[in-house]
Amino acid sequence: MMMMTAKVNIKKLLIALMAAVALIIALISILGGKEAEPSNVATTSDNDSRVQFLESQGWQVVTSPKEASQVKIPTEQSPVFTRYNELQKNQGYDLSQYAGKNVMRYVYEITNYPGSDQPVYATLLVYKNQIIGGDITDTAAKGTVQGLKNPSDTMPTETTAPSSDPTE
Repeated sequence: MMMMTAKVNIKKLLIALMAAVALIIALISILGGKEAEPSNVATTSDNDSRVQFLESQGWQVVTSPKEASQVKIPTEQSPVFTRYNELQKNQGYDLSQYAGKNVMRYVYEITNYPGSDQPVYATLLVYKNQIIGGDITDTAAKGTVQGLKNPSDTMPTETTAPSSDPTE
């Protein structure tokens, strides 16, 4: 019977293990570190691309935003947030995955909303140059909050809601 013995250098073994762990961590961060994105992600790196996105939804807008502000997606789900997020889910977005994150909120005035005598606004929520949600708000007394698609293009997803900031 033949026996073999080997001398193991502990220092070299630890260095090799540490290198393997570092490689695994690097691969995980590169391949698996991205957040889940909605299937209808639109990239918006500048104002022109946001306006172009709204036009692709069937809207004509004043090209400079009426408001641009940073808002925080709430971590606790209030009834207002839950209703608003249901509207987002109906459009293929889900704000709950951005809970606690600061996002940009851009508001544009719509100039081609059918039958409105009061201002109508398009709101886009943008995180890391991607649209993660939005709505169309008719500010008339009996106005509605609806999805981003123009109602003349498709049947809108509507909710009758007071005009309030859903991120508060």
